[in-house]
Amino acid sequence: MRKMQAALVLLGLVAALGYAQSNVYRWTDKDGKVHFTDTPPPDDARDAVQKRMGGGGPDDSSLPYATQMAAKRNPVSFYASPDCGDACGSGRELLEKRGVPYDERNPQGNAADRDQLKSLTGGLFVPTLVIGSSTVRGYDEERWNTALDSAGYPRTRIPGQGSMRRNAVEAPPAAPTTPPGAPEK
Repeated sequence: MRKMQAALVLLGLVAALGYAQSNVYRWTDKDGKVHFTDTPPPDDARDAVQKRMGGGGPDDSSLPYATQMAAKRNPVSFYASPDCGDACGSGRELLEKRGVPYDERNPQGNAADRDQLKSLTGGLFVPTLVIGSSTVRGYDEERWNTALDSAGYPRTRIPGQGSMRRNAVEAPPAAPTTPPGAPEK
C-alpha cells in the first residue's frame, strides 16, 4: 500500500514538473485568426512565436544573497532582437558572466515589448538594458558594468550556475522567398 502511495506521489510530481515547464505557441492562421496552443503551429502559420511558460528561469533561491537583493530592488530587462548581431551577443555574455538574472524582451516579435521600448528610448533601439528605473541604450561594456555595479549586482557569478536568462528572444518566422501568387521555381 505504501509503495502504491509513493508511486502516485512521484507520478504527481513528475506531471507537475512537466506542466510547470511547458511551451505555448502563438500563431495566426490564413484567415487572420490568432491561436494559442501547446502544440507547434502548422507550416502555413504566420507570426508564429514559441514561449516557455513557467519554470525555465533561474531559481532565485540558489543565487547569492547580494544578487537576490539586487534583483528584487532593480530587476533587469534586456531588449534584443534576433538580428541584433554582436552587440546583443556581447550584452548577453556580460549578463551571463556576471550572473545577473534578466528577462529578455523582443520588440520585433511582441507588440507590448515594442511599445514599452519606444516609451523608454523614443524608438526601437537594441540592445537596450533596463535596470530598475535606469535605461542604458546601446551596448557599451563600461556603461553596462557601471549601471550593474550601481544597482548592487556582483561582478562574477557562482561557478556552475545555469543560464540567467528567464526567457528567450524568438526569431521571427522566415519571410517567403517567392512572392504570393508567383510560380515557385
